[in-house]
Amino acid sequence: MKAIVAVDKNWGIGKNNDLLFSIPEDMKFFRSTTLNKVVVMGGNTLRSFPNGNPLKNRINVVLSTRINREDCIIARSYSELFEIIKRYESDEVFVIGGASVYREMLPFIDEILVTKVEADGKADVFFENLDKLDNFKVIFEGEEQINNGYKFRFTTYKNTAVKSF
Repeated sequence: MKAIVAVDKNWGIGKNNDLLFSIPEDMKFFRSTTLNKVVVMGGNTLRSFPNGNPLKNRINVVLSTRINREDCIIARSYSELFEIIKRYESDEVFVIGGASVYREMLPFIDEILVTKVEADGKADVFFENLDKLDNFKVIFEGEEQINNGYKFRFTTYKNTAVKSF
């Protein structure tokens, strides 16, 4: 299983249930990486999408005790979520947020695709600082790019101690 996330220089990921930055290359990367895959998220992440609709051309799995809808697969607990995830190839599953789902799923994630933005987005929710965790190693670091006034780079981390569920 993988995760995909954009972080600011403080590992912030969002503010007021929205993204911190609008970077077209990052959005394109997210779309192309998760297209026709399984995306796993919490209810707030689903609500943050345009009109609160699931992402098109993906299997949307939402962890929530309050959401009831037919256009997503709803998991009511982490144990139920794990049972759903087991139905798919591990490389086809991407955790996409929010902060609590990332935090709970982190030990089980093999690879994390991180867009690192060199700016302070004044976030109110954060991702774990992978650079401070012994079991996460950088296996790819792209060239620095600039768009919309933001410097950023695509980075991939590997979890050397993945737990199974």
